[in-house]
Amino acid sequence: MPRRKPASAKQRKAQLQEKRAIKRGDIPVPPPQPKPHGRKGPGRSALEDPLKEKDPSSKRLQSAFLKVEPAFLERSRQIASNEALSRSLSADAVILREQDVGLSSDSSEAAQLTCPRRPKWRFDMSKKEVEANEEGLYKKWIAETDEHIKSWMESRSLETSEPEQEDIPGSPTYYERNLEVWRQLWRVTEISQIMLVLLDSRCPALHFPPSLRAYLASLRPNRPLIIVLTKADMVPEAYSNAWKIWLQERYPSARIVKARSYREHDPTAERKGQGQRRKFEPEIGEDELRELVDAMKAAHKEIITPSEKIRNDEEKLANWKPTALVNVDWNAVLKGDRAELFEHGGDEDSPEFLTIGLIGQPNVGKSSLLNALFGAHKVKASRTPGKTKHFQTLFWTKQIRLVDCPGLVMPNYVPMELQVLGATLPISQIPSIPSCLHFILNILPLERVLHLEHPSARAQVIEDKRTWRGDKPARHDPEQMKQTWTTMDVLTAYATKKGWVTAKAGRPDANRAGNALLRALAEGRIRWGFWPPGVPIPEDTIKPSHGIWLGHPFSDEEDIHSDTESEASADRHPEDRTTDDATESEVEEHEDGDDSVDVVAGGGRFGALALDDQEEDEDEDENGSEDEDEDKNRKQNEDEE
Repeated sequence: MPRRKPASAKQRKAQLQEKRAIKRGDIPVPPPQPKPHGRKGPGRSALEDPLKEKDPSSKRLQSAFLKVEPAFLERSRQIASNEALSRSLSADAVILREQDVGLSSDSSEAAQLTCPRRPKWRFDMSKKEVEANEEGLYKKWIAETDEHIKSWMESRSLETSEPEQEDIPGSPTYYERNLEVWRQLWRVTEISQIMLVLLDSRCPALHFPPSLRAYLASLRPNRPLIIVLTKADMVPEAYSNAWKIWLQERYPSARIVKARSYREHDPTAERKGQGQRRKFEPEIGEDELRELVDAMKAAHKEIITPSEKIRNDEEKLANWKPTALVNVDWNAVLKGDRAELFEHGGDEDSPEFLTIGLIGQPNVGKSSLLNALFGAHKVKASRTPGKTKHFQTLFWTKQIRLVDCPGLVMPNYVPMELQVLGATLPISQIPSIPSCLHFILNILPLERVLHLEHPSARAQVIEDKRTWRGDKPARHDPEQMKQTWTTMDVLTAYATKKGWVTAKAGRPDANRAGNALLRALAEGRIRWGFWPPGVPIPEDTIKPSHGIWLGHPFSDEEDIHSDTESEASADRHPEDRTTDDATESEVEEHEDGDDSVDVVAGGGRFGALALDDQEEDEDEDENGSEDEDEDKNRKQNEDEE
């Protein structure tokens, strides 16, 4: 039997691209290939179809998003290359504008976008009938939502385009388009008696859009709402307190608490050698846990207490029964004493346990909070948004059941660039890195954070020996060029500093630099945060030139990235270190997709998401992670062009 000819590099590349397209849902899964005849030998696995679906159920829960138009991508590249970045940052640059997160004064516009609600059903309906109703309602909802989003994008493009310029669509916005993922939300809200909405402390308003608020308000009976500001250790306390005030004013009926999710495993451990990482483990502070349990206790009391209308009607009061477990030992929850909890409370018709649901957009820290509450790695927590696909049920105690819902990107009038900064979208699926970096660089001076050298400084000055009649043409002053940065200048400077060049042309690899910077921002290795609108800013809290960068406002502008000071700063506690101390070295240690168990010091306690990334790698190609392969594909495509 003749040997099979090994696949060429182009064939392997085509197979890999096809495999990624199938995983993203861009193309359907091909039919299974017939198995070869003959005995099973060592080479049999190589003959099997590499694209064969391992788990069809997981494919149904892949998040789906729209593609952007080529005209927008071309305009993004032009702006990134030619438009100068604004470097006269004022104190207002750190304040989040309400219109940027869909909270405009026009309430009718915000009410246009909603979350799909599950249609009514009866117990005598078959499964096919229920699913047909859901699919019909969902198609109608998708069509209406797309129409609203299209009108919003057109209005934004008209505001930004010049009169003589052709009509180019504005920046898109993403939202979940997979019905199976929305079904997970429906199920969680149906079985939960208390709802925990998790918001990222860096930009909470982005993660609580009007569509989600309207959906929760439509649930019958109304569920008590607890808002949890996660990743509280990634922003200064003044920021998280300001957001807590802002949320309490807008949502007075909700209970608002703060929580961190990780702590350093052994802060006294000696670091041997530069680049050695520290370990983090799930933990929530004692005060934070008590505050969260007190909020749950108050919400529980609300649902087991009849309303005033029922209390005033003796007949209704006699027939009223609570919808949740009446007797819950909250003190035992605080003590962590699981053995003393009684198994059941109340009469025979009372529920056996209290169910608390956790919902939110991707990457807000739902799984991390669960691990912190249990003090162990109960669920997978990943740096990649959307890691959780199915809702997960865990018994915190014998009386309290926690339900973790997959993260959903809710529909909202929010540009893609802010969604990327808020880490709600997987970076491997971002179609326009230049536009995202251009948006970020106008509010965050990364060239200062990373101490980059302007590309013009490396350009060789060639003496012009030609003779001229009349005035000699003016030459570009390199010193003047250093004062002006474009987005492409920042990417080129960072790629040059890292030594990243394209394989064929040998140019600085801007795509790789862009991916590395976006990941560093999403994971908190470059610390940033918005200030809430309408809340006074205390003096000496924000430095105008920093934008949303959370550099230490009281330190001088000194170069603390020297070898000596970098090693010294690495021994500090993560909360005591400034972004200046941690930024450059941490980006270097993580930008290549390192998914080891240890986490670099100063990456923030939330950096411990890498703890479970090893399990995530089981589904990836043997040559690297999915995100790395996507980056390589982009780089190869650029080189071919």
